[in-house]
Amino acid sequence: MSSMIRWHRPGLSEWPDLGRLTDLRDEIERLFEAPLGELARTSQLLSGWTPALDVYEDKDAYTIRAELAGMKKEDIEVSLHDGCVTLAGERRPDDTLKDAEVCRSERFFGRFQRTVTLPGPVAVDKVKAHYQDGILTVTLPKTEEAKPKQIEVSVN
Repeated sequence: MSSMIRWHRPGLSEWPDLGRLTDLRDEIERLFEAPLGELARTSQLLSGWTPALDVYEDKDAYTIRAELAGMKKEDIEVSLHDGCVTLAGERRPDDTLKDAEVCRSERFFGRFQRTVTLPGPVAVDKVKAHYQDGILTVTLPKTEEAKPKQIEVSVN
């Protein structure tokens, strides 16, 4: 009686020259996975803080909302130049706690600046900024040329 052995596809480890290529591929993958994530986190920590923001668009305007909790209206700057909106300012630490010992500190303080490029032209004279409950809302109405237009289809 003869015994049958099931056929298996040879693995890369059975090919000595390809083993080094597999090692090289693993090294390259490891190089691109971990350091880039770490680099992004490190650069954000070193650059201070960056407030979270959302940008919305409807048929009439662009709206930007930024989280600026703990800031005073006087410490916030909004500017518009060449189709870009820049939000800047400074969040200062609470002076009433300057003599207290810090047990845990997770909030960022200091200067920030965020610039958003708008996808279309805005009516500069109609831009409004409103700050309430730690949220800055900037409304940028579109120019008439930038608004979508309905085109009537004619039949011959």
